[in-house]
Amino acid sequence: MDADYGIPRELSDLQKLRSQYQPELPPCLQGTTVRVEFGDATTAADPAGAHTISRSFPHTYGQPLAHFLRASAKVADAQIITDHPAIRVGIVFCGRQSPGGHNVVWGLHEAIKIHNPKSVLLGFLGGSEGLFAQKTIEVTDEVLATYKNQGGYDLLGRTKDQIRTTEQVNAAYEACKALKLDGLVVIGGVTSNTDAAQLAETFAERKCQTKVVGVPVTLNGDLKNAFVETNVGFDTICKVNSQLISNVCTDALSAEKYYYFIRLMGRKASHVALECTLQSHPNMVVLGEEVAASKLTLFDITNKICDAVQARAEQDKYHGVILLPEGLIESIPEVYALLQEIHGLLRQGVSVDSISSQLSPWASALFEFLPPFIKKQLLLYPESDDSAQLSQIETEKLLAHLVEVEMNRRTKEGTYKGKKFNAICHFFGYQARGSLPSKFDCDYAYVLGHISYHILAAGLNGYMATVNNLRNPVNKWRCGAAPITAMMTVKRYGRGAGTQSLGKPALHPATVDLKGKAYELLSQNATKFLLDDVYRNPGPLQFDGPGADAKPVSLCVEDQDYMGRIKQLQEYLDKVRTIVKPGCSQDVLKAALSAMSSVTDILSVMSSPSNVGNTPF
Repeated sequence: MDADYGIPRELSDLQKLRSQYQPELPPCLQGTTVRVEFGDATTAADPAGAHTISRSFPHTYGQPLAHFLRASAKVADAQIITDHPAIRVGIVFCGRQSPGGHNVVWGLHEAIKIHNPKSVLLGFLGGSEGLFAQKTIEVTDEVLATYKNQGGYDLLGRTKDQIRTTEQVNAAYEACKALKLDGLVVIGGVTSNTDAAQLAETFAERKCQTKVVGVPVTLNGDLKNAFVETNVGFDTICKVNSQLISNVCTDALSAEKYYYFIRLMGRKASHVALECTLQSHPNMVVLGEEVAASKLTLFDITNKICDAVQARAEQDKYHGVILLPEGLIESIPEVYALLQEIHGLLRQGVSVDSISSQLSPWASALFEFLPPFIKKQLLLYPESDDSAQLSQIETEKLLAHLVEVEMNRRTKEGTYKGKKFNAICHFFGYQARGSLPSKFDCDYAYVLGHISYHILAAGLNGYMATVNNLRNPVNKWRCGAAPITAMMTVKRYGRGAGTQSLGKPALHPATVDLKGKAYELLSQNATKFLLDDVYRNPGPLQFDGPGADAKPVSLCVEDQDYMGRIKQLQEYLDKVRTIVKPGCSQDVLKAALSAMSSVTDILSVMSSPSNVGNTPF
């Protein structure tokens, strides 16, 4: 199997054209000199967890932010790196494949060769298992030729990835030491980057020369925080799915007799479902975050959809499109509790056939109420993070079935007098993962690859490559690096997958912000989407023309430029230092003291543990 990795692909005409596309680099990454400005030491996003994180990561906690500067930047204390000795770097795909991943490899390869042609990039074959087994391929121009701007992870491959146990961390350490690696770049989402942070800490503790860098690549779009605006692959996934959804919307409007229930990827967060709704305007979306926040039961959700069907029937509309994230099933309180009981029994070795008889009375009643196909799917053994096998649980069919039963009941009672309810179900799960990446994902991934080299050139360990100001053109992107520990939080309570990590510092998936601008935009248009059939078809992925430079709606409406604001704050503080000097007037000094006293009082209250970190993750 290893022989299949890195072999030349058979490319279609479009793939050949895409392989010739050269992503643009922001000015700060151009040339052969690395210019880096270090900011202040970072802290934890949740002050209440700072002590736990600093104790768990004594060597890598509290490191400063890094900003990479263009040649024309005038920063007095910037570190200018002109000497670039040959280095050996390893790169590994972790987690599920996401469009654009290959361009991270390409960008890193380009960067290390530009700065020293003798440098070597080794790709680990088969994900983390290949890392442990020290199975590598040297990445060269020839190897990359048919993978540039292409989808999938088949250049290097991946497995069921984690680098977590003592045995796995030791195997990774031995591999990096044996291969004499100066750097290890880990491509993945929240789990993979949490593992990368632990590797970085372990390597620092053991005085290993290998520096570890994380790159935010996940189709779920849930690795979001103050430093990371979006993830490689999210744009492509949403655009491909939005076209499929829009096609279904057009079909529904044409036939006027079917309701389509479409389940989308999105395990712990509903970012894909929200973004696809904003792009394609289906009639309804049920977000897991809404269900969890309102504690909606299966009965509540069923009635909500039935009420929507009835409202449309009153306008003589008997068709519609409803989106559901695959993680929705775990957001429903009673179903989640049922799953926890089932998983506990499975881990105790109870056979599938005997589980029903060993459930608590209320759980048994719910289990027996569910249709046979769902019962079978709920009995599947849980994933390694204790979550259900969400891709195998057909939530869309369950809800379509329950809605049909309820609509039939309303018909018999005479409260619904419209036409018979008919449903068609789809799961758009794997259709988009291997897509050709969008222009945005090609550019973003390529730039992150270059930043990864800059991080290594600056001698940084335990950092994630970051780009801010992403909604603007590439030449205005701000490139930098943030310590992964600064993105960590400590769960003190929780529900759903990952509860076994309570009390441990980790990156946790960012859920849809129900107070954010993207959700606000959805709320403002929800009634219009439901009743007016304002379906919108963005069309297939476009690499040229008016749609080529489109970016995620949620990225464009949110104001996320955290790093830019940090820089702006530093500029204001510098101005204060310039104005308020010994010799300035008493009035200036008094005004500065009064203003600073007020600001520090407010910030002290806002950043105290009692006011920060009370939101469950």
